Amino acid sequence: MRVITFNANGIRSAARKGFFDWLSKQDADFVCIQETKAQADQLTAAEFCPAGYTCQYVCAEKKGYSGVAIYARRPPEAIITQLGLPEFDAEGRYCAFEYSDLMVASLYLPSGSAGDHRQESKDRFLAAYLPMLESYIQNPHKPLILCGDWNIAHKEIDLKNWKSNQKNSGFLPHERAWLDELFDRLGYVDAHRLVAPGEAVYTWWSNRANAWENNVGWRIDYQIITPDLADRVERAWVYRDEKFSDHAPLIIDYRD
Repeated sequence: MRVITFNANGIRSAARKGFFDWLSKQDADFVCIQETKAQADQLTAAEFCPAGYTCQYVCAEKKGYSGVAIYARRPPEAIITQLGLPEFDAEGRYCAFEYSDLMVASLYLPSGSAGDHRQESKDRFLAAYLPMLESYIQNPHKPLILCGDWNIAHKEIDLKNWKSNQKNSGFLPHERAWLDELFDRLGYVDAHRLVAPGEAVYTWWSNRANAWENNVGWRIDYQIITPDLADRVERAWVYRDEKFSDHAPLIIDYRD
């Protein structure tokens, strides 16, 4: 089972850069996309729902902003498009496909880099979402693959210039501690790190100072899984041979 997560920074822009041509060759079972930046009436062209997939877009109320999507080879038994958090549901930040034996979700966690007001929004999301994840894992549940742009680099290895970013959103101590809670206390698993524990690899690069060319990046895109899937993670890699966005696709293969 191959799962791809990708922040498109505008799905129409990524399409023009060849994303769907590349995707057609990947044999992916699930594709989770974040930051689609489009409304439903702008996504009617056939390329936005590739042949052979069930596709669901969740759009933000604000035009040209946020938005997530999932494409799946297997039609879901149920589709969830809200977390029950009005502030963030209005921004189109969550979609999940539910099956009898699996949940796959696409999440776009708020960024705090635009200023204090956005960091405060991000912190509200973190405070509200952690109890939901705690409740899910502590009760009988289906295996979960939670894909997305989390806008947090967890460890020093997860960004090139960690020393100079310790006071910047995305690497703040309380954000990193939130991920510690998720992994260490609740027991969720960073699937990428299972198979590449010491690899300095990134998924996002600033558009400034030739960051992409010099590989000065951040690892902020994850596939976070429940521990019952840990022994099924086979391999993980970031695709950088082409540039579809300021993020790169994270691909993980799971054993059946």
